Amino acid sequence: QGGREANQVSDDYRYQDGNYDAPNDGYYRGGDEHAQEEDAQSDVTEGHDEDDEVYEGEYQGIPHPDDIKEKQKKRAPAVADEYRDRADLMAERMEDEEQLAHQYENIIEECGHGRFQWTLFFVLGLALMADGVEVFVVGFVLPSAEKDMCLTSSNKGMLGLIVYLGMMVGAVLLGGLADKLGRKQCLIISLAINAAFAFLSSFVQGYGFFLFCRLISGLGIGGTLPIVFAYFSEFLSREKRGEHLSWLCMFWMIGGIYASAMAWSIIPHYGWGFSMGTKYHFHSWRVFVLVCSLPCIASLVALKFMPESPRFLLEIGKHDEAWMILKQVHDTNMRAKGEPERVFTVSYIKTPKQVDEFIEIQSSTGTWYQRWLVRITTTLKQVWDNVLYCLTAQYRMNTLMLAVVWFTMALSYYGLIVWFPDMIRYFQDEAYDSRVKIFDEEEVSHFTFNFTLENQIHRNGEYRNDKFIGMKFKEVKFEDSLFEDCYFEDVTSSETFFENCTIISTVFYNTDLYEHKFINCRLINSTFMKEKEGCHIDFEEDNDFLIYLVSFLGSLSVLPGNIISALLMDKIGRIKMIGGSMLISAVCCFFLFFGNSESAMIGWQCLFCGASIAAWNALDVITVELYPTDKRATAFGILNGLCKFGAILGNSIFSSFVGITKVVPILLASSALVGGGLLALRLPETREQVLM
Repeated sequence: QGGREANQVSDDYRYQDGNYDAPNDGYYRGGDEHAQEEDAQSDVTEGHDEDDEVYEGEYQGIPHPDDIKEKQKKRAPAVADEYRDRADLMAERMEDEEQLAHQYENIIEECGHGRFQWTLFFVLGLALMADGVEVFVVGFVLPSAEKDMCLTSSNKGMLGLIVYLGMMVGAVLLGGLADKLGRKQCLIISLAINAAFAFLSSFVQGYGFFLFCRLISGLGIGGTLPIVFAYFSEFLSREKRGEHLSWLCMFWMIGGIYASAMAWSIIPHYGWGFSMGTKYHFHSWRVFVLVCSLPCIASLVALKFMPESPRFLLEIGKHDEAWMILKQVHDTNMRAKGEPERVFTVSYIKTPKQVDEFIEIQSSTGTWYQRWLVRITTTLKQVWDNVLYCLTAQYRMNTLMLAVVWFTMALSYYGLIVWFPDMIRYFQDEAYDSRVKIFDEEEVSHFTFNFTLENQIHRNGEYRNDKFIGMKFKEVKFEDSLFEDCYFEDVTSSETFFENCTIISTVFYNTDLYEHKFINCRLINSTFMKEKEGCHIDFEEDNDFLIYLVSFLGSLSVLPGNIISALLMDKIGRIKMIGGSMLISAVCCFFLFFGNSESAMIGWQCLFCGASIAAWNALDVITVELYPTDKRATAFGILNGLCKFGAILGNSIFSSFVGITKVVPILLASSALVGGGLLALRLPETREQVLM
């Protein structure tokens, strides 16, 4: 009977929905039992704080009601995700990302700023240096490549713009891929493409293949700028971000200095090369192209030892990998500070809800190229969705304002950077033309010319039984002259023409005096034998050393602006830095009206470059901070691609006014800078903002 009563009691105290229900049999169960229950509870919880209070049912193996509800809450969405509205899933992901942003900021602060960040700083700096070098390479090799490949004016113009075209495409494409495949992986792809085709371009002989190599090389290096800034920013805390991203920008300046110094020291040495027969020539400018690929190769090698961005890994749900990298950052910095005993206290990091799942195709599905085609099209579709996301209501206004600021800055800066050397060349040409020697009605017979004729005009002359052997013509013009029974052998020429001349019984042997150099001339019984192939000129005399010096000084002049922007970026803010720098640069443009000499142009160029660099640095920082992690490199790539489009327009427009007028380039540059600077003041300030 006692056993039956005990079973009855245990049945009456049923467990329902995580609570114990007392039997409703009308009997009073209070008094002593209640007092005993309080005593028991006091004994059980003895030695515990209120925060550590233990649920008494835990000792009987009974789960706490709150734990059961939490587990049910966690299980429910996992089952119902496929039936939920996408907007709800995105809202939940946005909430997760906001929590992650603040937690990640605290983690980076715990990791500290030390040896790891400085190592990554130099590795990524080499990649940024390669980008700076790429901008200058073609401009430096054009005078030499022009002669080596017999380039026309249109060919030279295309070669100058093709690099920017490649960089424009590369910035958008590789920047978008970095948000899907990872910062490190895409940066390695970008640098590998650049290094391979830059190296190859130094060996190719034909203009078409050289143009193609520089296009693909530009495409590769175009992706470095968006990826480098997105990559480095994700290892920096809020207090360090503006300053250290600005210091990173100095490597672009170092790239310009490196390219200028190498061009100055290598290209003029025409003997630094070799030839294989008459078809293959490897001149000094090709050695220069080869040397310019070294920063890219060095960065590529060093990058293999650096980890992926943990912020990116958390975005795609790879919690454990991200945690291990953050622990590595923490331990590296603590060991460098002499505190190896410091423990990384983070055990769990919030990961955003994964909405777009990439389903791996089984190896048994279709052929290998069909599987790769599906993977590529799927990835490109995701990149395109990211591009469109930057134009949604949340980011549309910021994207459009940034686009205008990037474009106006690029139009004026790159336009003037090309215009300055062109104007210096124009002043040099004017001075050169003013020293021209004119010979009228000279008569020369039975004379052998075996020396160089330079910067001369011969009018109404008569040359009979003369020999021109092993000589060079440079900037020489014969007008209305007579050549009779003359002999030309082993003659090379540059900018040399015969106009309205009569040439009788004359032999041209192994010369580069081609048909287009005889303008409205009468050729009577004259013979052309074994014409020279290719272009031949004394490169050492032809190269303009002053252009290298101008580029070197222009790159060096941004050093003070870099230092000032780095020290003040987090103090005065990104917006004031952009607006102030662009407006000061616009004022500098007006002083160009007084630049009527080579030295004045060099001085105003240095002043303009030094004033404008702060705006570039602040633009890089604010672009990184305005967009979330999964859209950051995409947005930066779009804006940087637009920047390169502005560079193409600036180069084309400004160079067309050289020697015609200074008014249009100066007014266009200054008005663009003023408009962009005023618009930049309407952008949101981001210096107190955590990386989303």
